Amino acid sequence: MVEVFPRKLYGRRKGPKLSAHKQDLRRTLLPRIALKIESGADPRTYFSPPVDDVWLEVGFGAGEHLLALARAHHDVGLIGAEPYEAGVAKLLSHMAEDPPPNIRVHEGDAREVIQALPDACLGRVFILFPDPWPKTRHHKRRFIQTDTLNRLARIMKPGAELRFASDDAGYTEWTLERAVHHAAFRWTARGLSDWKTRPADWPRTRYEAKALHGPPAYLCFTRV
Repeated sequence: MVEVFPRKLYGRRKGPKLSAHKQDLRRTLLPRIALKIESGADPRTYFSPPVDDVWLEVGFGAGEHLLALARAHHDVGLIGAEPYEAGVAKLLSHMAEDPPPNIRVHEGDAREVIQALPDACLGRVFILFPDPWPKTRHHKRRFIQTDTLNRLARIMKPGAELRFASDDAGYTEWTLERAVHHAAFRWTARGLSDWKTRPADWPRTRYEAKALHGPPAYLCFTRV
């Protein structure tokens, strides 16, 4: 039996009042792409037409990265988890005129998706610019924890990629410390450019462009 995640979700769910257009998209488009979680189900069954692989983005923000991947990889199903209502609404606005069939959205805690997925079913997981919770007393709120890596290792295929990005040096160091010493993951970097430069196949996010805390770092780990 898979253990239940013990911690609650931190951070905002609601933001400013949505425009009438975004409220309408929530009524019409969101139900069409909402992920209907079935515990233990092969995630490929969530998509039609069929897909060859499934990737998960944890906290997709405004959805630019998720949408770019979906349009570039028609044979991959993209699951995006985002608890912030305004972020989901922005994604809906971006894709309203041409919604790709290979996106499914969970408006809530990504850990609920992780909990329900079967073993070795994902080809990639993305955790891009998560809240760094910089104060020491808040470090327990960071998404990257050893127990979270344990659960990600369970649902990732051998050879699958875990991609992490942050503009907070403290969170980058925190992630490296836990992932490098985790038996299930291997850091793929061989030189500075491998983690200081965004790879060509890594779509840029609007948040990334702000670089609020400093130069971004891009970390890629392989599930071994």
